[in-house]
Amino acid sequence: MKNLLRLLAAVAFLTLSARAADTDKLIAAVRAADDERVAATKAADRARLAASYSDDLHYAHSSGKVDNKASQVDGIANGGNIYERIEYKDRTFSPIAPGIVLMTGRAIFTMQPKAGGAKVINDLNYLAVWREEKGKWRFLAWQSCKNPPSADALKK
Repeated sequence: MKNLLRLLAAVAFLTLSARAADTDKLIAAVRAADDERVAATKAADRARLAASYSDDLHYAHSSGKVDNKASQVDGIANGGNIYERIEYKDRTFSPIAPGIVLMTGRAIFTMQPKAGGAKVINDLNYLAVWREEKGKWRFLAWQSCKNPPSADALKK
């Protein structure tokens, strides 16, 4: 009986270890896909953005504006801002179903208007959804909200 219990414990441990390794690989793949999306955004690269986004993209900006794939790609490639910096303060990936991963956290977006003027800095909390489509992770949805200015920023 002791040997059977040891065997069952070993099988359970190996199964859990394999699942953890699979989850780590999945999160690494989605993180790489998001890193590519961020790089494509900063480069304003239409082809790379189109490859990163799902055809079903629903992108809800912190301003309330909502874009689909075509309008989001066009807005970045031809829009009024250059994305200088996207700095994640927090980025957490949570697999929630086969082929679906939520990405949540906080990021600072620094943009320079193409027409000149002061830089725009948005401190955002966000929820993003990644979906595996034909073996590739694609950006399916984004929803963000602006954080209020810090107490230090209000004193300036």
